[in-house]
Amino acid sequence: MIHIAETVGVGSIENFLSTAERNHLAELMYDVVHADDSARFGSERSTSIHEIPGHSPEDAMVVYEPAGRIEIPTIPEAADKFLGDAFERARPALSRIMPSITLCRPWTYVEYGVGQHITSHLDGIAPDPFGWPRQIAGISVVISQAEAGGDFYVETTSSDLLWCEQAPDAAASGYADGMWLAHDGADNSSDWFREMPRTRWSVAPAPGTALLYGSQLTHGTLPVTAGRVAKFISWLIAEPPEMR
Repeated sequence: MIHIAETVGVGSIENFLSTAERNHLAELMYDVVHADDSARFGSERSTSIHEIPGHSPEDAMVVYEPAGRIEIPTIPEAADKFLGDAFERARPALSRIMPSITLCRPWTYVEYGVGQHITSHLDGIAPDPFGWPRQIAGISVVISQAEAGGDFYVETTSSDLLWCEQAPDAAASGYADGMWLAHDGADNSSDWFREMPRTRWSVAPAPGTALLYGSQLTHGTLPVTAGRVAKFISWLIAEPPEMR
């Protein structure tokens, strides 16, 4: 059963990646980031991993990353294997705080330079929260930290504006009793979201630490003020009971 605490919770896995693993991943990504056609991942990019229903990819980029970023949604196979192995090692720790998670989606590499950041938003469980698989949490692993700024944050709220409805017949649909579902459009494209009161909690994790943040928890990053942030991000999902 998926509990609401998983989808609004936070967690960390220290030493998710060792220093040697981080250095190797940085080397694997260097050639990709500095290739002759690398502008397609940054200033010339016209697609995004973020989507806003009824809006174009360009609209989503303006809302989520108003100053841009480097985004590489398909990373080298060797890098994906390193991160996949780290996820497998972390399964016991994951199962204690988010027990419904069964799988990690493919990883995306991102970089933020000075002035760049991701605005507040939540990821949501799925386009259809009663379909499978279900997105339980995001995961972020810093490879190299900025000299200043770029901190990750989550935002909590007691506002009723965030919530759409309780899941009907929760147990029959794979949810624990009392499961609430967040409204669609929980990002800066919605007036109600921008105006919703929130309390921000910021963190600058040690490189190699994995941060976990529930799919119904608002999160974002502060603008980088010096240097660059490089990180890998992905999403942790729950598969149908018959596939576990």
